[in-house]
Amino acid sequence: MIRHLTTLLLLCALAAPAFAVDHLRLATTTSTENSGLLAALLPAFEKENNCQVDVIAVGTGKAIKLGETGDVDVILVHARSKEDKFVAAGYGIDRRDVMYNDFVVLGPESDPAGIKGISDVTEAMRRIAAAKATFVSRGDDSGTHTREKQLWREAGVNPAGDWYLEAGRGMGEVIIMADERQGYTLSDRGTYLAFKEKTPLKVLVEGDNRLFNPYGVIMVNPQKHPHVKERLAGKFLDFLVSDQAKSIISGYRRGGEQLFYVN
Repeated sequence: MIRHLTTLLLLCALAAPAFAVDHLRLATTTSTENSGLLAALLPAFEKENNCQVDVIAVGTGKAIKLGETGDVDVILVHARSKEDKFVAAGYGIDRRDVMYNDFVVLGPESDPAGIKGISDVTEAMRRIAAAKATFVSRGDDSGTHTREKQLWREAGVNPAGDWYLEAGRGMGEVIIMADERQGYTLSDRGTYLAFKEKTPLKVLVEGDNRLFNPYGVIMVNPQKHPHVKERLAGKFLDFLVSDQAKSIISGYRRGGEQLFYVN
């Protein structure tokens, strides 16, 4: 009995490596997760490379910090100024453009600030502030929050007061909060389309060039963090700009609408 048990344990030990799955740690934005894109995109890479991508979906600022500390192998984010600083400081290498969509200003049908159809997003922000209409901010150092702060600066507004709420939450939760308070928010279009059936909020401002929203992928520098899985991370970067990934990204839709566009 003992001999048979020992043999079985030995066979299991020998067989284990054949089933071993490598893990790639990816820090990315809540928009890629909330939109459902990752669920459509990652299985093809995982199958091809016999690996599992462990996703940490946070704001861009937090994703970059995870890269700085070497807690992930790759980051997929959308705040170009912060991405460039991350690479310039030696924390990341081989940044590549992956895809883009745009930001939109969402608001209730009643539109108390009267911004519907305005083509100048900074004018819309000024009107929201002047009306002291509720605005729900991500407030989490995400790419969306970074762009929102930039727009307030360009509008010459320092948002503060009871009308301005900093949620410290992901995009999906912020959309729901803005709806509950009949307020406004800035959202990436992808997450909005994914949540469109859950909220009556409407796209009130869109199309301004300042609402362009590009996404980039960056490998965490293995010279700074030797435990980074350089080979697998390199394959992931190659995959995201491959024809296969481009086809998946371009073909991904919610409610018949395309959420992301490839570079």
